[in-house]
Amino acid sequence: MIIYNVTVNIDDSVHLEWLEWIKEHIPQVLATGKFSEAKLTKVLVEEEMGGQTYSIQYKAHNKEALKKYYLEDAERLRKDGSQRFADKMLAFRTELEIIDEYTVNFN
Repeated sequence: MIIYNVTVNIDDSVHLEWLEWIKEHIPQVLATGKFSEAKLTKVLVEEEMGGQTYSIQYKAHNKEALKKYYLEDAERLRKDGSQRFADKMLAFRTELEIIDEYTVNFN
């Protein structure tokens, strides 16, 4: 399984507007059918540049699904956020391969 991680630093002046927007955007990404789930997390380390930093982690079904997302959906889905938040948002993307998963069962 592949995690498609999008880390975003958002300026404080548009932080709340962006947070509302991203909560609508994530279901749109999931609706492409290329991902099985997503998590929105807040990065708890303060950035020197200021603002608020978040990580959105999408679990892709496989590498092929992620490639299809890039080809078929990514540009269209990124466009709204880029236009709306322009220079108030800095984003970078990382692909992570899940090697193994562990859980704790206390029962």
